[in-house]
Amino acid sequence: MNRRGFMASSLAFGAVLSANLPSFAAEAEPGARNPFKLRYAPSLDQFKHHAGEDPIDVIKFIHDQGFGAIFDNGLMGKPKNVQEKIAKALQERSMELGPFVLYADFSKESLVLSDPAIREELKGRVKEGIETAKRTQAKWALLVPGRYNQRMEWDYQAANVIENLKYIAELCESSGLIIVLEPLNKHNHPGLFLTTIAQSYQICRAVNHPCCKIVSDLYHQQITEGNLIPNIDLAWSEIASFHVGDNPGRNEPGTGEINYRNIFKHLYEKSYKGVLCMEHGTSIRGKEGEIALLKAYRECDAF
Repeated sequence: MNRRGFMASSLAFGAVLSANLPSFAAEAEPGARNPFKLRYAPSLDQFKHHAGEDPIDVIKFIHDQGFGAIFDNGLMGKPKNVQEKIAKALQERSMELGPFVLYADFSKESLVLSDPAIREELKGRVKEGIETAKRTQAKWALLVPGRYNQRMEWDYQAANVIENLKYIAELCESSGLIIVLEPLNKHNHPGLFLTTIAQSYQICRAVNHPCCKIVSDLYHQQITEGNLIPNIDLAWSEIASFHVGDNPGRNEPGTGEINYRNIFKHLYEKSYKGVLCMEHGTSIRGKEGEIALLKAYRECDAF
């Protein structure tokens, strides 16, 4: 379906749904939607026009739309009692929690250096991340290795990243928390060390630890390298989770050039049981945009 057709059908669907389901209570009625085939994970602010700002109400709404997971990049920054409430609401509904951000400083060189001060900073972040994971039953925490050094040979930087990740993985070993590395595209985030799935795969194989894996952000990888399904297959043993977003625009599936229905079908046929974080915006504002978002995932999940 082309973008114009998608937008027109989304608006038509929104008009019908709004007429039949005029209130939050009606839309959030338990069992109102069939479960999705895969664990697509909205963020806690993705349905605020339907569910409001309270994270527990949002979780209820998300679950009632058929989703089996959520993600919250800022989970570590939330008060402990809020983390615990989120965990309880998810556990009551057998929902998963996608990766939260453990460490992602885009402004400085970090893991590319062999620096005791960096190790101490990482140690503190990992300790805090482990405690967050214990409170919330989270399995994964996201890490970006930071900027590359323009004066140091690339291979020395790669070796430092590997050694730092070995150190982090050993810190995580007893808790079972899995660190997922996110390669990011050079257009949106110039100057970062980690950019491709192949590079991430090579690093994870060198670290050789079950607590060090990859989050494949399909939006970033479409910009950086494309060839999405073959790269998924080649790096499969090291991929722990996915991020979703169409390109261009970084909005819901169906608004750009990525064939998400084929990708989701491929993951389903590979028996993927993890989380696909919906790390994107909406092409339409307000409540209508949230309805279009739901429709987009229903269409992509209809394989």
